[in-house]
Amino acid sequence: MNYLTIALAKGRLGNESIKAFQKIGLGNSIDPTSRKLIFSDKENNISYIFVKPSDVVTYVQNGVADLGIVGKDILLESNANVYEILDLGFGKCKFSIAGIKNQGIYRKDEVLKVATKYPETTKQYFKERQQKIEIIKLNGSVELAPLVGLSDVIVDLVETGNTLKANGLQVIEDMFDISARLIVNRVSYRFKYDQIQNIAEKLERSLMKSDD
Repeated sequence: MNYLTIALAKGRLGNESIKAFQKIGLGNSIDPTSRKLIFSDKENNISYIFVKPSDVVTYVQNGVADLGIVGKDILLESNANVYEILDLGFGKCKFSIAGIKNQGIYRKDEVLKVATKYPETTKQYFKERQQKIEIIKLNGSVELAPLVGLSDVIVDLVETGNTLKANGLQVIEDMFDISARLIVNRVSYRFKYDQIQNIAEKLERSLMKSDD
């Protein structure tokens, strides 16, 4: 049987992914406290690699990993050429537009300034709504942008909304529901279908039990 390589994100999403695999009898070879980046499960012919969350898609798309677990936000932003085969139900949050209270987000014939870490997703969303925008790309603390006049609104991931509230901002419009997704390399899905499908079905059954 061929080895399967699974790319997992470092951090909280990776920890949740390990728990999901352990529920179906896999992932026991992984030591979350270790600094190692590769763990081999010889009994099940699986290799786990740990990478930055934003790089999971890159490893899967390029065939270094057969499977990966990644947030839907990264999939939307990257427009990756991979199969998305299962919503794993954890890592839930929303892609949202936020700003100062009573801030409008649709302005006919005017340009809306939007600060975000997610320029591609933002462009596509507003394009479909025929709103002209100017993207201001930031890598952190996007909540600051409307407070200092850098942008009219922001587009960001919102989990509890506490950071927005603490900075006098509020959600104006929710864009997408976000959660962890199981993704597959297109070639791997063809040539390792049985192995991949077996794991996907076990994960799905585990999810169904959790919902009961």
